[in-house]
Amino acid sequence: MNQLNLSALAFIGGIFLAIQGGYNARLGVLLKSPLLASVLAFFFSTVFALIIAAISLKKLPDREMIRHIPFYLWFTGGLFSVVGISLYYYTIPKLGVSTMISLGLCGQLIFAVIAGHFGWLHLPAEPITVKRILGVLSMMAGILLINMK
Repeated sequence: MNQLNLSALAFIGGIFLAIQGGYNARLGVLLKSPLLASVLAFFFSTVFALIIAAISLKKLPDREMIRHIPFYLWFTGGLFSVVGISLYYYTIPKLGVSTMISLGLCGQLIFAVIAGHFGWLHLPAEPITVKRILGVLSMMAGILLINMK
């Protein structure tokens, strides 16, 4: 898949995350529990993921492949997802979706630039450059503009 198509998919993914954040934040308000909204969102996400996996998987991983997966990888992504998503559902009704998403993206971008520079999480290293720093500063300026009253 070429860079343009991958970029379009990433953009669409961001739209979907903003939409789900709005819906699930509303669910959390109505249930009076952002954590319960997270539980329900993850339950139904699991159901949908299982259906899509059942349709699209060619074969299941074998025992040898499973044995080589580090123990912590089985749960850490889920833990970070629950905390991050629950914080979204908690803050969206209080801050508004554009403020929350812009601040959340800023946190993601700053962490991604630092993690990429050091190659954390076993991902390819992407050195910090002047262009990247200018990009982060531009985004931070945009966030200030988005959130100015």
